[in-house]
Amino acid sequence: MTQKNKNTTTGVLSQVKSSSREIAIIQANWHIDIVSQASQSFSADMVRSGYNEADIRIYNVPGSLEIPLMAQKLAETRNYDLIMATGLIVDGGLYRHDFVAATVLEGMMRVQLDSGVPVLSVVLTPHNFQEVPVHMDFFKNHFVLKGREAASAALMTLDNMALFQDERRLAS
Repeated sequence: MTQKNKNTTTGVLSQVKSSSREIAIIQANWHIDIVSQASQSFSADMVRSGYNEADIRIYNVPGSLEIPLMAQKLAETRNYDLIMATGLIVDGGLYRHDFVAATVLEGMMRVQLDSGVPVLSVVLTPHNFQEVPVHMDFFKNHFVLKGREAASAALMTLDNMALFQDERRLAS
């Protein structure tokens, strides 16, 4: 049994099921125990929405700075309908975390604008993060929520992108 996406009127599932392309997840391995929570909840919600689990591919990169290049390489293959990236950029007391966050998001935006492949961000930069159990637990749960939110955004984005595919087919 398939569910219809509540956020759309045209229903993305027919578009998704007829697609032979995949969704890519790029996950930074810095704090992978936290970051992977977004990948897992995103994938689970996409599967619950009718997407095939085999069509969701996870790519690991060392840290968030490596996300934009991997997104660019994946977009260039034209094998992916959408790319979701997840990472955790922590404030280690230096200005560097702001630079990293801005650089990563600018790179991801450039990839999607240059390629036409949507790139969703679950790359988070918390103000206060320490490697203590209470923070670790909080951010694990937070990344679960953000993965679910990204799945909802992915379904809406795929539905929107399908409108342009339909217009191209009608024009030819």
